[in-house]
Amino acid sequence: MAGLELRSGSFGDGGEIPRRFGYKQGNHSPQLVISGVPQGTASLALVMDDPDAVGAVGKVWLHWLVWDIPPDGEFGEDSVPQGCAEGRNDFGEDGYGGPAPPDKEHTYVFKLYALSGKVGARPGSARQEVEQAIKGMVIEEAVLRGRFAP
Repeated sequence: MAGLELRSGSFGDGGEIPRRFGYKQGNHSPQLVISGVPQGTASLALVMDDPDAVGAVGKVWLHWLVWDIPPDGEFGEDSVPQGCAEGRNDFGEDGYGGPAPPDKEHTYVFKLYALSGKVGARPGSARQEVEQAIKGMVIEEAVLRGRFAP
C-alpha cells in the first residue's frame, strides 16, 4: 500500500504553481487529489502555508486551513468537499488565500492529515485552535509542495 498521498491536477509536486492560483492573480484554489486514505480515518485536515515567509514577514504565513474533510472528499478547482469547514488565513479572510510572495520565489507547502476523529471547530477558526484539536488524532500525513514567484 502506497499510503496517504496528496497530488494536484493543477501543478506537480515541487513544480510551479500557475499564476491564476496567486492571491493577486485570480485567487483560484487548485484542484487536489487525495488517495491512499488509511483505514480508520474519520476525517481529513489540510493546511497550506509558506515557511519562506519567515524571512519577509517574520512568520510562517497561513494561506488555507480546511478540516472535517470526508475521507472520500475531492477538491475541484475553486471548490472544497461538501461538509468541511474552512478557517481564517493570514490575509484575515476565511478560506483560500493564494500565493503572494513579497520578495522572491517561495515554496508553498500543502499538508494533509488523516485523522481518527472530526475536528468539530467552527468555520473561521484560527490555526492554533484547529492544531490543538487534532493533537492525538493524526494517523498519517502527506505533503505536496509548489513554487510561486512574484
